Amino acid sequence: MTHRSTRRTVLLATGAVPLAAGCSKYGDSGGGSGSSSVKASAGQELAQTSEIPVGGGKIFKDEKVVVTQPAKGEFKAFSAICTHLGCTVSTVADGTIDCPCHGSKYRIADGTVAGGPAPKPLPPEQITVEGNSIHLA
Repeated sequence: MTHRSTRRTVLLATGAVPLAAGCSKYGDSGGGSGSSSVKASAGQELAQTSEIPVGGGKIFKDEKVVVTQPAKGEFKAFSAICTHLGCTVSTVADGTIDCPCHGSKYRIADGTVAGGPAPKPLPPEQITVEGNSIHLA
């Protein structure tokens, strides 16, 4: 009896079936695209307080951090990596941190989702403000 190879038997024989698994959200445990991101070092100066506008913020792409100032003298920091699919956020405007890939928006005060497909808030980052200098904690 002869057995004719089908695409299914070839996929099973080569172990390619796991590649057909469904997508996951960025940050899920499973070694997704964000698992190899490099974090900035603690104590590193990010900016002067005067560089962060009140009601806005600034994105530090190399450090993968966004620093906001929701109210005068109140500074917050969040991951700059969108929780939807791992894109880096691109703008801070009109009270939100915005992702260019699929339109997710996060509130500058607490990183919670304000719109778009993001499944969860931006994770907070630890900063310290010493005088006029903002450092990663």
